[in-house]
Amino acid sequence: MGATQGLRLEAHAKVNLTLEVLGRRDDGYHEVATILQTVSLHDTVTLEPAGELSLECDVPELATEDNLALRAARLLMTTARYLGGAAIRIDKRIPVSAGLGGGSCDAAAVLQGLNRLWRLGLSLDELATLAGQLGSDVPFFLHGGTAMAQGRGERVRPLPPADLEWLVLLCPDIRLADKTATLYSMLPEADYTRGSLTRKLEARIRGGGDVPPQFLFNAFDEIARQAFPGLEAYWQTFASLGAREVHLAGSGPALYAPVSRREQGTALELMLSRVHGWEAHLVSLWRPPPGDAE
Repeated sequence: MGATQGLRLEAHAKVNLTLEVLGRRDDGYHEVATILQTVSLHDTVTLEPAGELSLECDVPELATEDNLALRAARLLMTTARYLGGAAIRIDKRIPVSAGLGGGSCDAAAVLQGLNRLWRLGLSLDELATLAGQLGSDVPFFLHGGTAMAQGRGERVRPLPPADLEWLVLLCPDIRLADKTATLYSMLPEADYTRGSLTRKLEARIRGGGDVPPQFLFNAFDEIARQAFPGLEAYWQTFASLGAREVHLAGSGPALYAPVSRREQGTALELMLSRVHGWEAHLVSLWRPPPGDAE
């Protein structure tokens, strides 16, 4: 579409194939090493020219002044000194506050989309600087695909596509106030690592190797079962239905498990959704088309 005709963008969810916490930093954040991967599950972000900024969402409680996508638009407008606006609409499919990056990917889509809609001409590096001010995961979503992230997550190094085709997501209906801060506060220093597992998987992916299930890791896997009320029952049921290597997605409470065949994933998704009544998604790994990360 032409820049003045509006844009319709996909904002894809992510999982962390690895998530290692290296230690606490002087600024209060934690140093991490993680391999991030976008998946086929996505929100849809629509941007239309308008005289002022507005936000509409099919989940009404998300259409607030604090919405990260709206904050991204304001930051871009202020930085570029753009005099105008846009009508932003977000149609949600990614579960809210699940650890799948729904808010961060919407914000990244808005940064990239408005850069095009408003014809600002900012480079990917310039957008990444803004993204880092919005949240640790937002810079990654400017790239998508497979990537290594360090620092508090804002230093992103794109990787070749991971050789891993299907995942099943299980999204428990559990809320935990200040979940990320809570999980970090519960993580003992003895669970800090040096990032070696992440570096090993990075090297394997760069070399064209597969992603063995035993390489998947999330530092919060164990304490999440204590932190999120009822998560243990979801976890045990997921495993009892045949899911191997169940892991927390980001800071949770969403869980994911790799499956070797689509048929296996479909059966697992149906058992979780139809028999247990839980939200589950069979997803494929997703990467942006060539030349799309502009």
